[in-house]
Amino acid sequence: MNRNLKHIWAGLLGAAALLPFACGAEPSAWPVGLHAAAKVAHAGQAGMLATAWAGKRIVAVGAHGVVLLSDDQGKQWRQAGKVPLDVTLTSVSFANDKEGWAVGHAGVVLHTSNGGEEWSVQRSQPEQDRPLFAVHFFDAQHGVAVGLWSLVLTTTDGGRHWTTRELEAPPGARRADLNLLGLFAGQGGALYAAAEKGYVLHSADQGLSWNYLPTGYKGSFWAGTALRDGGLLVGGLRGALYRSGDAGQSWTRVATGSTASITSVVRTGSGHDVLAVGQDGLVLRSADDGASVQGSYRTDRLPLSAALPLAGNTPPMMSARGPAPADQH
Repeated sequence: MNRNLKHIWAGLLGAAALLPFACGAEPSAWPVGLHAAAKVAHAGQAGMLATAWAGKRIVAVGAHGVVLLSDDQGKQWRQAGKVPLDVTLTSVSFANDKEGWAVGHAGVVLHTSNGGEEWSVQRSQPEQDRPLFAVHFFDAQHGVAVGLWSLVLTTTDGGRHWTTRELEAPPGARRADLNLLGLFAGQGGALYAAAEKGYVLHSADQGLSWNYLPTGYKGSFWAGTALRDGGLLVGGLRGALYRSGDAGQSWTRVATGSTASITSVVRTGSGHDVLAVGQDGLVLRSADDGASVQGSYRTDRLPLSAALPLAGNTPPMMSARGPAPADQH
């Protein structure tokens, strides 16, 4: 696996939790827990990797199968009542206020039909542990999950069955083996995947087929968002932030003034405001659809892993130590 990818995982959740990455172990050698996630008093301090809306509820997922729920805009959090596996969960998506899916290590797909209170296993492949890094559902039936080595899965029945989609190799490569690290939806049903080697992948048919959009960057992108004007904004390693105003046909690097890796890029409202967060407590804000950004760092330098989309100018943020508290300047 890409060396920088290992370092980001270690930074997000701590070296102890992700020691196999740091040691370069093959996926089949990674220790995979297949026990139910424990209900613990310190769940609110678990490393969290992703967050999403379930109606008016906020759902966050992360290390050891911890799922956190908030019904008051992120002021208070509680652990979900039942999560059947204690593997790291990397992404979460809801089609409505009840139906949701989370993916993660061991190739797991978990499903909830009650807004994240209880979860069941729809897919698990511990013998391979080919992690899934991102999931997106267009509605309660149609979804896409992506992961290690160009793994793409699609479903048309709410996750009861998943079909593997084979990707063509990127231009100039012999095989499709990129790590697909993030998913975000665009206009007209478009879906985009943030990937390694400076690629963004685009699908116009709900994940059945994909084309590569080279940005000119050589490192990994971790996250992205579709902009109000139809443009795209993606962020990744060493503060890389790239913007396209023509659906990915051409790209411009946006100056961030930082080398801290960007882990999440979201729109914060219905206007032109965009937020990106990352390692070392990096916070990047834009009021012009990502054409320019103003950067700052949290005073506690808490490694940030995700921000809640469309949640206003001060959205809840996730970190290596749980939901991030309001920063005190």
